[in-house]
Amino acid sequence: MKKLFPLVALLIWAACNSSETHNSTTNMDAPKAKIVEHRDTTHGDVRIDNYHWLRGKEKPEVISYLEEENAYMEALTAHTKGLQKELYDEMVARIKETDLSVPVKNGDYYYYTRTEEGKNYRIYCRKKGNLETEEEILLDGNQLAEGKKYFSIGNFEVSDDHKLLAYSVDFDGSEQYDIYVKNLETGEMLADKVEKTAGTIVWANDHKTIFYNTLDEARRPYRLFRHQLGATDDKLIYEEKDDAYFLYPYKTKSKRFIALYLGSKVTHEYHFLDADNPTGNFELFAARKQNEEYSVTHHGNDFYVLTNDKALNFKLMKTPVGKTARSNWTAVIPHDDKVLLSSVEAFKDHLVVYGRKDGFKNIRIMDLNSNKSHEVEFPEPVYTYWGSGNPDFNTDLVRFTYSSPVTPRTVYDYDMATKKFILKKEYEVLGGYDKNDYVTERTFATAKDGTKIPISIAYKKGLKKDGNNPCYIRSYGSYGSSSDPYFSSARISLLNRGFVYAIGHIRGGSEMGRQWYEDGKYLKKKNTFTDFIACAEHLIAEKYTKTERLCVSGGSAGGLLMGAVANMRPDLFNTVVAEVPFVDVINTMLDETIPLTVIEYEEWGNPNNKAYYDYMKSYSPYDNVEAKDYPNMLITAGLNDPRVQYWEPAKWTAKLRAMKTDNNTLILKTNMGAGHGGASGRYEALKELAFEYAFVIDQVGKQ
Repeated sequence: MKKLFPLVALLIWAACNSSETHNSTTNMDAPKAKIVEHRDTTHGDVRIDNYHWLRGKEKPEVISYLEEENAYMEALTAHTKGLQKELYDEMVARIKETDLSVPVKNGDYYYYTRTEEGKNYRIYCRKKGNLETEEEILLDGNQLAEGKKYFSIGNFEVSDDHKLLAYSVDFDGSEQYDIYVKNLETGEMLADKVEKTAGTIVWANDHKTIFYNTLDEARRPYRLFRHQLGATDDKLIYEEKDDAYFLYPYKTKSKRFIALYLGSKVTHEYHFLDADNPTGNFELFAARKQNEEYSVTHHGNDFYVLTNDKALNFKLMKTPVGKTARSNWTAVIPHDDKVLLSSVEAFKDHLVVYGRKDGFKNIRIMDLNSNKSHEVEFPEPVYTYWGSGNPDFNTDLVRFTYSSPVTPRTVYDYDMATKKFILKKEYEVLGGYDKNDYVTERTFATAKDGTKIPISIAYKKGLKKDGNNPCYIRSYGSYGSSSDPYFSSARISLLNRGFVYAIGHIRGGSEMGRQWYEDGKYLKKKNTFTDFIACAEHLIAEKYTKTERLCVSGGSAGGLLMGAVANMRPDLFNTVVAEVPFVDVINTMLDETIPLTVIEYEEWGNPNNKAYYDYMKSYSPYDNVEAKDYPNMLITAGLNDPRVQYWEPAKWTAKLRAMKTDNNTLILKTNMGAGHGGASGRYEALKELAFEYAFVIDQVGKQ
């Protein structure tokens, strides 16, 4: 492996060349990964992988290479340190550092979290009776994280008698969690500790039994255990042997049942246990049927079932408790090819049906007494919402958080009987932010096959559509996960610098219904990439921006998108940001020892089938790197990432370095102490975002 000349010399060089030039890699030696030929043959096709040796973070030469890349990254971005600090200071100045969430009433207690200035993590609290009583601190994330490079709470579950707290913690970003139990009456930690779990915790109604899941060697949640406080011999309750299925327990809102979810990407199955009888047996709800997804909500003497059986966008069914065979299911809401039903929440007198319509999230309220229903009307043309805590079954109020590209997070209680919004909190944006200074729009690009692709846009009022504006486009487009237009106070730093911020709602997500997802997976995956290219071309044609000032960004499967479009149309973008990108598609999908591979067959296809192999190979970013010019590129990785292994972005970077014919910037930034989500603390996360934004502004944000 070629060594860099000393880092000090690099830093001096960068400092002396900290002008406005974008192609700062000129005349600098970048790390060059050694070439070690590795051959694989599949379906008679021989693939040569020169950087296969980068697998294995236990090897000193691998760590050395990643550290060289980090040193190179630091040197090439040294001239943006001032801008990074400026951006970070702006971002921090907009947030109310000492703040608290909207309290959620659960039993006799009000539960909430709060943050304190200068501290990275939340403090979990409650008050008994009313909000004027003395605060009780249940857990301080800052104390737990002290001395740790990474910290993340998985589950935080209080027993139904409110006397015990069980919580799970990940200290390295690997998504393996240790479970702890705290006595909330005495403040003492119990001896009970369960190590290396998947993080999910469910209390039984006896307040002394918890259920949790564990991971197999491929990091798949596959076993359910029962733990009784004080015992050391936890009992295995269920093992899912099919590698395509994940296992998760949860408790119904009614608190009557503990449910066991078993699911692949396209097939689901549920089992239920009486929560009053934790040593009893889980009963099958309805046996898995290939390609049928269903979910179950308990209400009184009935279960409500969302199913896609002969209903692409799902339909709502109902069946009595104790008679759950499919032959007993009766229709409540029939299938609608224009409305996607996503989930159901039960209250005493109402059902709340969450879904999507016309490209946006919608909420349908069903009155169980009158059998009448209505839709919640939202105030803006471009918006989103997400569910909030609703533990109270006996209420007419449903809580959710509303947002738009210009409207900060706003928590509402919606009265399902009177149809009135009750404002609980609008999170403050400090520094004089005024939403009226900004504009949101929705426009449509035309895909190769004529499909209209929605684009959500935000920019500062007064911007001229003359083709000279810097533009940042972000998309995802996989797993049916929609890229909804939410507010980010950090994003104001781009808008205030004249950026157009756009979200391409490309196929592979579910913005326009389930068919939108189906048209962006398997052997139609390339629609995701060509849709994104169409979005970029549309914004250029409509003079929002131009190629020279266009940055595109995506993470994880959105990083696959970035890799694919960089190969397909490198001339279209000035800068590409690929965060923890899934780019080594063929090698990963052929290796069943890698976490998540087998379950991913139902998203991408199984490459052991030649048709899928050939199709994957035709778009896999790593396999399609060529000797040609590429845009400026920032690639990130997490050394402990269990979802996209660090070696995918590392190998891709190495191959790009060896083959690209331009002098544009290419840097790999590996977080050596984190996983898929990057830094865990809120301030550290803002520093990472400030770094990315500084890179982008340096490339496309300056005239």
